[in-house]
Amino acid sequence: MSVPPIAREYRTQGDGHQNLKLQSVALSKPKATEVTIKIHAVSLQFRDLMVSKGHYPQQKWDIVPCSDGAGEIVALGQDVKGWNVGDRVCPNFALDHIHGDVTEDIKLTGLGGHIDGVLREYINVPVHSLVRIPEHLSYEEGSTLPCAALTAYNACLGPVPLKGGDYVLVLGTGGVSMFGAQIALASGATVIVTSSSDEKLQVAKKLGVQHIINYNKNVKWDEEVLNITGGRGVDHIIEVGGPNTMLKCINAVRHAGWIHIIGFVSGGDNGIPVGLAISKAIVFRGILIGSVKQFEDMNRLFTARQIRPVIDKVFPFEEATEAYAYLESQKHVGKVVIKLT
Repeated sequence: MSVPPIAREYRTQGDGHQNLKLQSVALSKPKATEVTIKIHAVSLQFRDLMVSKGHYPQQKWDIVPCSDGAGEIVALGQDVKGWNVGDRVCPNFALDHIHGDVTEDIKLTGLGGHIDGVLREYINVPVHSLVRIPEHLSYEEGSTLPCAALTAYNACLGPVPLKGGDYVLVLGTGGVSMFGAQIALASGATVIVTSSSDEKLQVAKKLGVQHIINYNKNVKWDEEVLNITGGRGVDHIIEVGGPNTMLKCINAVRHAGWIHIIGFVSGGDNGIPVGLAISKAIVFRGILIGSVKQFEDMNRLFTARQIRPVIDKVFPFEEATEAYAYLESQKHVGKVVIKLT
């Protein structure tokens, strides 16, 4: 496939998603150890909303947004080996996070926040950042993997992986939450999902989730979690709510259980209560996506269990601002995707 000299990309100045600017730019050839990817699909995260508003820590200004894209290789640098034109790939969220723990330098290679991201037609990335898309997934499905899926995988199967028979509490029904439920179920766990919407909870139920709780109808949802677990509490919590849900999570987790801190969509500004954390010997773990190695491991699980991402809605590239607005409305279950032709 020939690569055009000019392509389109979106840029944000951090002044709101409604002001995303679509422009045409000249394409550069890949460096010796880079490939050029034709992007076919991009999925959105809560982080992308933060970047669009200028609220993401250490973000670059005048940036091509979005971290999660899927496409095909259309050009190879002269020193690239092991990859071919036509290979279906995703670049990792942080381009230089190959394996092991994240560092400050690695963090600053995060697409769409610290460096230009994937909301464009073509991108050059280093070959060490590439991960193959599982064969059973489309480009749209593949685009949901680098951030939401890998974050959930890192939480569920990180330093102390969950095991069959564990109880896992998942807050909400967004992208990370739905992947957390699917990965936990595939690993033999019993899963509890909370949401404010019965309709969204039914989507979770169809995935095989065993217990659902509407937290608007049952404000003491942490007590219901304890009832479900016979008073013991859950082994792992996928915590995307933040300070406003932390106290209930502390009540719902077992002694020496894990609370995986991923987001703060519910808001609030209270810290973790140290006394309660100590008295239950709780392990709090902040999750910052994952590495190429973890991405590859996750894809083997997805292939073995034929896991397919939950995609709520797909928007055309020209309607990226509408896709952002839909994500911000929180009407979605799972992922919101932007498709390029």
